[in-house]
Amino acid sequence: MRIADLHCDALSKLDRDPKLDWAESSGGELDVTAEGLAGGNVGLQAFAIWVPAGTPKTPESALRQAAIFHDKILSAPGMRLVQSGADVEAVLGPGASERGALLTLEGADALRGERWALRLLHRLGLRMLGLTWNEANWACDGIMEPRGAGLTKEGRSLVAECEALGILIDVSHLSEKGFWDTAELARRPLIASHANARSLCPHPRNLTDDQIRALVAAGGLMGITFVPFFLQALRPAGIDDVLRHVEHVCALGGANHIAFGSDFDGIDTYTVGLAGPADYPALADALLSRYPEPLVRGWLSGHARRFLTDHLK
Repeated sequence: MRIADLHCDALSKLDRDPKLDWAESSGGELDVTAEGLAGGNVGLQAFAIWVPAGTPKTPESALRQAAIFHDKILSAPGMRLVQSGADVEAVLGPGASERGALLTLEGADALRGERWALRLLHRLGLRMLGLTWNEANWACDGIMEPRGAGLTKEGRSLVAECEALGILIDVSHLSEKGFWDTAELARRPLIASHANARSLCPHPRNLTDDQIRALVAAGGLMGITFVPFFLQALRPAGIDDVLRHVEHVCALGGANHIAFGSDFDGIDTYTVGLAGPADYPALADALLSRYPEPLVRGWLSGHARRFLTDHLK
């Protein structure tokens, strides 16, 4: 089955170590490689620009990762830049043979409020933006910021400009107040590219049942993630734990709003059986052992295909 994955951090690793070879397996330094995507039949992979602590959070840092995306990711044979619904259909639709790369931004910190930087990244293919990582920035508070504030005035303006450009808003990492501020403000459905259910695993990064219901009611999309400590707090996480979160979102009415966002290359420990995109067939088999094939196809790529086709300009 064709796969869509809504989040990975390979660009940050490639930025830190230019010697890494993305085209082929690189001795384990990269989770996501061209070889791995082919092995897992991943038709669409989202690549996040993320500027970590210790790297200047400037537009130049973000643009450098955008350049890596174009120079390394898109230069691999058969890779297509995904900017529109037509591109989504080309990589996830019937008979698709190419693989799609979607450019995203995890945390608006590096923009420093500079609208020229947002517009330039949009021209380079940016089509999804997470307002912050875990801490506070000029736009909003992250979920680990103790004060728990929502969007700033500048953050509200950023949401409006993203919507005008056709950039989707990702609510992963947002404070709860920020989530509700964004849900109230946004005109397009929101996406949580990599998050799980907090009622099953009480990590702050996971979404509450009320947040999941709101996302579903607005026609949004939730990418169940493979971060082990977002799946299971008390023991090593396995594929069965991924299925528990899928089942819970279904119970909240979200069966038609589930996708996957692995967070590969953004984690140091792995869910057993899910160490890279080549392991997606094992997840597909586990899902098919419990659920009808049409549901599984939707979760693996169908819902992401529909959502992105509908909402990417």
